[in-house]
Amino acid sequence: MAIVCTGSIAYDYLMSFPGYFRDHILPDKLDSISLSFLVDSMVRQRGGVAPNISYNLALLGEHPILMGTVGEDFEEYRTSLEKSGVDTSQVKVIKGEYTASFFANTDLGNAQIASFYTGAMAYSKDLSLNDLDKEQIELVLISPNDPTAMQRYARECRQLGIPYLYDPGQQVVRMDPKDIIDGIQGAQSLFINEYEFELIQKHTGLKPQEIKKAVEFLVVTCGEGGSIVHVKDKQYPIPSVKPDKIADPTGVGDAFRGGFLRGLRLGLEMQTCGQMGSLAASYCLEQRGTQNHSYTCEEFVARYREHFDDQGGLDALIK
Repeated sequence: MAIVCTGSIAYDYLMSFPGYFRDHILPDKLDSISLSFLVDSMVRQRGGVAPNISYNLALLGEHPILMGTVGEDFEEYRTSLEKSGVDTSQVKVIKGEYTASFFANTDLGNAQIASFYTGAMAYSKDLSLNDLDKEQIELVLISPNDPTAMQRYARECRQLGIPYLYDPGQQVVRMDPKDIIDGIQGAQSLFINEYEFELIQKHTGLKPQEIKKAVEFLVVTCGEGGSIVHVKDKQYPIPSVKPDKIADPTGVGDAFRGGFLRGLRLGLEMQTCGQMGSLAASYCLEQRGTQNHSYTCEEFVARYREHFDDQGGLDALIK
């Protein structure tokens, strides 16, 4: 059985600004803000939430199924994912379209200003989980995507009785509050960062305790502050793993999800799952781009044990 990863599939255009955005923002002029930043560099990388998470799962021995829509410029990307161990058989090419694109400008403080071009991702709402073999699916990941597609996949998971991880991410600001509530209430788990957690409360009116009770577990990531795994009334604080260097924050949250989910698939304790997520995130942070880090399972386990005690649980990764 496999994890099906749905969500954006995109190319990332990553730029670096040699200053701080905050130095150029006038608080009393926000209603007429007009800024342009001259950047020092730009690179194009493979990205998108769903393949980023899939890539990190594959590094740890999973063979996830990637599901989404892409443009005619995707074939080189497909080859790279397949070599990594990701199943791309459920990725559909839309003729005449470009693959979605993410444009991110990062300053010296790792603050980001970003834009996202939908492209072929707009057609993801036409895909259906009903076209897959239900018996081969253990979990569906519903991450930022076309809002209609996210709504559809959540509904189909409920109808098919397939557990799903709900990760609305950046789409919280675009989605109907009712759809967010429906997505949360039918989910096995909810993954969000601390800012998105506040946004969800603002847009839906749900209280933190109501959100926690709606899912089996809630994971809130807090950047350098690590993360907190909420399992009903219990909390598991997870520290971040200090990186050897900081190259680029893009995709760090996706790497965390990949590491966490691999631990979940192995049946490990929530604390260990969160710690695996933290280490996977650190590997990503040390390289520029979302899929340029790599390691063997043996290297991952050895580095994990420099920071945490898995009590032998991670032996399952290297058998």
